[in-house]
Amino acid sequence: NSGEYIQAVLDRNVAENISRVLYPNDNFFEGKELRLRQEYFMCAATLQDILRRYKASKFGSREAVRTTFESLPQKVAIQLNDTHPALAIPELLRILLDIEKVPYTEAWNLVIKCCAYTNHTVLPEALERWPCSMLENVLPRHMQLIYHINFLHLQEVEKRWPGDLDRLRRMSLIEEEGEKRVNMANLCVVGSHAVNGVAAIHSDILKATVFRDFYEMWPEKFQNKTNGITPRRWLLLCNPGLSDLICEKIGEDWTVHLEKLQGLKRWAKDPAFQRAIMKVKQENKLKLAALIERDTGVKINAASMFDVQVKRIHEYKRQLLNILHVITLYNRIKRDPSAVITPRTVMIGGKAAPGYYIAKQIIALACAVGNT
Repeated sequence: NSGEYIQAVLDRNVAENISRVLYPNDNFFEGKELRLRQEYFMCAATLQDILRRYKASKFGSREAVRTTFESLPQKVAIQLNDTHPALAIPELLRILLDIEKVPYTEAWNLVIKCCAYTNHTVLPEALERWPCSMLENVLPRHMQLIYHINFLHLQEVEKRWPGDLDRLRRMSLIEEEGEKRVNMANLCVVGSHAVNGVAAIHSDILKATVFRDFYEMWPEKFQNKTNGITPRRWLLLCNPGLSDLICEKIGEDWTVHLEKLQGLKRWAKDPAFQRAIMKVKQENKLKLAALIERDTGVKINAASMFDVQVKRIHEYKRQLLNILHVITLYNRIKRDPSAVITPRTVMIGGKAAPGYYIAKQIIALACAVGNT
């Protein structure tokens, strides 16, 4: 009947809201709770898929379907890319304990062996902290597991540093000052077998400041993985002109053996090679200039220096500093039009979080300066 139909439609809309808008404005309680639900939804769906594939795989197993989990860490690696997927730790533990009936100690060891955590920032405000009250309301079983993980973790800390209450406070997964919150970065460190920064200096700062206590407890967990790119996508595919030129000089093996690019050193001072490089570069700049004019109607000088910053808009990404530099250069030219200044085209791209007022103001300023 119509009443059942309307309720069915309402139920469907409520369910679809979880994935309709990713990471909504979280300045308000409803937005924060939806974001928490979204993070859990992504973690839960991914873990169910991982375990389904693990059970169904016959590779290296004599069973038609795997029923034990001893080989899970050899078959599965879960990379926690920042704190957003941190709920994967209690969720995997919940599945192993409540559904698969694995004993706690074995289940927890499997979680640690499967999970690794990549930290991307040392800014405290960028590391997620969820109110315990919200987690208890939305994910009561997970909050129960987090409390238990923290209890056992703090027992280990107390054994290592007896009576050091300040260290216990710093290393706890639960922040007690003000509203009780779960420190998701601490959860990631405790629940992972490896923790890495994305540059040598970044990893050193993590060990010296943000996670100093954890590094003193588990130095073997901490390592560095310098962020890089794949040359097959960002050079071979994206810059075919330059790729062809490189292949002419050193062959094609560099696409899988990047160290072979060192072979270009012998050509670095060759005038003909330098001219060929500049020709490819200018052709690419002309293509970009044509694309910008076609899509925006803005005509730029393809012979100018292209100064490009494409990042999410955030105060610590320093787009504001970039804009102030543009204003400074503009004022210098206005004061002395005869000054010799390298022509420069500044391009800033990125997006702001829906509720991030300052970031939106930075976008507005960039547009205003661009239209001056």
